[in-house]
Amino acid sequence: MNDELVHRLEIRGRVQGVYYRASMVDEALRLGVCGWVRNRRDGSVEAMVAGPADRVGQLVAWARRGPPAARVTEVKVHPGEGRFDGFEARPTE
Repeated sequence: MNDELVHRLEIRGRVQGVYYRASMVDEALRLGVCGWVRNRRDGSVEAMVAGPADRVGQLVAWARRGPPAARVTEVKVHPGEGRFDGFEARPTE
């Protein structure tokens, strides 16, 4: 049985205006990972991802690539917290 993980991701590079959030929602739902993703005013994207360790790892690996138009330069992974149902795009903060 897999352990559950919760990570907060900080994603930098060309990650806004390239369907990054919508693509991450699709990928998270495909993997069965819960949480949320949002743009940040500084041009980065932030996400909270929760689920089985292997699936969270797969989503983190996807975050390092992003959708085709993105150019990810950095993904910082921090411990996160919370319980989530589904995966959603949240408003910019």
